[in-house]
Amino acid sequence: LYYTDFTLLTAHRDILKDFEKVFNFFETSYKIYRYKHIITSPNHTQSKLYKLIDHEIEKSRAGKNALIKLKMNSFSNHKLVDKLYEASRAGVKIQMIVRGICCLVPGVKGISENIEVISIVDRFLEHTRLFIFGEGDDELMYISSADWMTRNLENRIEVSCPIYDPEVKRRLNAVFNLCWTDNQK
Repeated sequence: LYYTDFTLLTAHRDILKDFEKVFNFFETSYKIYRYKHIITSPNHTQSKLYKLIDHEIEKSRAGKNALIKLKMNSFSNHKLVDKLYEASRAGVKIQMIVRGICCLVPGVKGISENIEVISIVDRFLEHTRLFIFGEGDDELMYISSADWMTRNLENRIEVSCPIYDPEVKRRLNAVFNLCWTDNQK
């Protein structure tokens, strides 16, 4: 069994300043910091995900293309399940690759008809977490340590890091699309 993950090596000063705050969080009696770029649990991830999903809902309601692509191990946070159902009802196209637990039921008319979910099981432990909101110039992309589970969003220290570099975005989109079009595993 092989374990796979995404790693970002960066010299982006503002991202690095945010990560310095994460380590300070551990050293200073869990003082809660504000971050400009990264998203952190347990204090900010869930509300930021709502905002990202809401942005796609607003785009869809305005008649624009709206897309969410998610790759994670497990999805069991019922508040986010409901939020994705809301996005689906608003016309947002949602593609999910979830290796393990998935409490969302895709393809239900009037509830989740715009949501597709697949799982890939192979000798590689698909451990990567990738969250993509929008596409093209409007695309926001994050790699993350957090699955969308209550324990990861409310009870653990987890970090989601934005991807700004267009070439890295292109590569991560290619990975997602390769997994999405897989028809073997």
